[in-house]
This record gives sequence, C-alpha cells and structure tokens, in this order.
Amino acid sequence: MTTRVALVGASGKLGTIIRSVIDELDGFEIGAVLGSRSGMDELDGAGLVVDASTPGSSVEVVRAATERGINLLVGTSGWSAERIAQVRPLIDAAGTGALFVPNFSLGSVIGTVLATIAAPFFRSVEIVEAHQHTKIDSPSGTAVRTAELIAAARAAQGPVDAPHVDQRARGQQVASVPVHSLRRPGVIAKQEVILSGAGESLSIVHDTVQPEAAYAPGIRLALPYARDLRGVVVGLENVIDLGIRPRA
Repeated sequence: MTTRVALVGASGKLGTIIRSVIDELDGFEIGAVLGSRSGMDELDGAGLVVDASTPGSSVEVVRAATERGINLLVGTSGWSAERIAQVRPLIDAAGTGALFVPNFSLGSVIGTVLATIAAPFFRSVEIVEAHQHTKIDSPSGTAVRTAELIAAARAAQGPVDAPHVDQRARGQQVASVPVHSLRRPGVIAKQEVILSGAGESLSIVHDTVQPEAAYAPGIRLALPYARDLRGVVVGLENVIDLGIRPRA
C-alpha cells in the first residue's frame, strides 16, 4: 500500500531533497505540496505529513496534522526539548506519532552520539556551529540537540564548566553548554564539539559538503519509521542501529 505524503516546505533546500527521495522511494508518493500560502486543509487525506517549513510555521503544521490524526516527520529546525514538550501531550492524546529530526545526516548523528559518550569525562564542553548566511535560526537545531544530550549524559557530574557566560561573546548557553553560531557564505553546515580537560582536548567535527548525498540515506530511513510511529521520538539516532544509545 502506498502512503500519500503531504510535504510542507517543498520548495526549500531540505524540502527539495525530501521530495526527490520520496519520488524514488517505493511505498511513498507525494499527495500534496504546501507552501507559504497554502491552507492546512491541504493536509487532508495524507497518510504522513513531512514538515520542512520554517521555525515560525512549524508549530502550526504539527498541530494541524495532529488534529487530523496524521503522523509527522519534522525536519524543520528550531525544535528544542522545551518546545517539543509543549506539543507532546497533543500527540500522545491523539494517538499519533511524530519523529523530530534535527539533522538527517548519518555522520552528524554519529558525531553527536560520540560527543555524548565523551561528555562525562570532560569538565569543559563548547559547540561551534556554522551554516550558510541564509539560515534564519541560531543556534542550529543540531547544536541544540547536541547540547541537550551532552547535559543529559553529564547528569551525574552536573553542568559543564562555562566561565564568563555573562559576556555575550561567550555564546548562548543551551543546557549549560556554550554554543557559538557562525552564519556566512561559502559553508553548508559544520559543527565542532570541543571537550577539554586537564592537559588535553578532544574535538569532534562533522562537515556537510553535499547535502543531497548526506541527507538522503537518513530521509529514507526516517519516512517509514515516522509513518508507523506512535508517540514522540526525537533524533535519528533512535532510528538507526548504532549499537549504542545516547543517555536521553
């Protein structure tokens, strides 16, 4: 049976990649394409809603799909743990499912998991992330998710050491982790997690150089998982089998 997908934000960079994957994937087809002028009634009849819109409109998409009893795959950036907590009761009450994916790159997911494994062993952790100058939100959803998982992995040790965070140049604290965002032309997406201890430092770097190739495998895995899901799941690390799991 073929699943009809309502794709929100199909004309954007991520939406374009998602659409190309769906066009080639057995068992899925594009049933509706929604843009900035579309009404949420265009979601009607879909078997899955895929949201690749903007942080400002994503909440409306999630609420509209949930009210219609339709499962969601959310690739839009800006969904922090706090923001997800606001819609989780609605999704649970509706008996539907929603998969929130901060980053579809398998390499990015593995980098984040490695950072959570290392985090309890280092007192200082900071994140530097860079995206194109056209990206409208900062910190990135990937950096927020990474910081939240690092904090959870360090629950027994407590917050990371982050001196002078009252100074704006020290970045934005996310779950106690300083995050520094760069927005500039000539870059696709890059994240570096820098962990420091007495006498040593460990850097975990992920660099996206070709989004289509980097994101497509993760999208292929996420689509059937989201279609059959019940409840809320955050992160592609819960979809792929890494043999390990982050502590959150």
